[in-house]
Amino acid sequence: MVSSALFLDYILRSARFIAADVFRQVIRPGDTVVDATMGNGHDTLTLCQLVGPEGKVYAFDVQSAAVENTRARLLETGVLDRAQLYCLGHEHMLEKVEGPVTAVVFNLGWLPGGDKSVTTLWETTEKAVRSALSLLKPLGVCIICAYPGHQEGDRERGELSKLLAQLPPQQYNVLGHKFLNAGPGAPECFVIQRQ
Repeated sequence: MVSSALFLDYILRSARFIAADVFRQVIRPGDTVVDATMGNGHDTLTLCQLVGPEGKVYAFDVQSAAVENTRARLLETGVLDRAQLYCLGHEHMLEKVEGPVTAVVFNLGWLPGGDKSVTTLWETTEKAVRSALSLLKPLGVCIICAYPGHQEGDRERGELSKLLAQLPPQQYNVLGHKFLNAGPGAPECFVIQRQ
């Protein structure tokens, strides 16, 4: 019999923690990665730490406040030189990113603490996700946290689910994480790995 004490340090948490667990397992020093929605820079910082001084992080956001918050966070921790920050929609990823990349991370929705009327939109998210998938190297991952607790978020999650379900299984493995007892509007995490 296995002691339950062996498993006490693992806690099944939110979609964001699942996403972070995935990219911590996949990204190695020297890798090139993308933060498609930099927000306040938490993921961008983690990505910069994971890729190390030889790696590169491309980060996108349409809001200048997000870019400045992220720049300040990276400067404070001494990793700004590892990142290229763009005040630009993620649908322009292919114009700036030199692939292939190990990982692309998305947090859909709005800037935490920001204007909730400014959200990601399916029309631009779809183009960005397709771009991200085209940039992935073999065994690279695209990690998407979707927040269906508002009208555009519901739409994005639904359309994203349809798009990902149609990806050819010979080229991609697609996993959807959903907390079944978290209630409507709970965040969901999608992980797509290129074969």
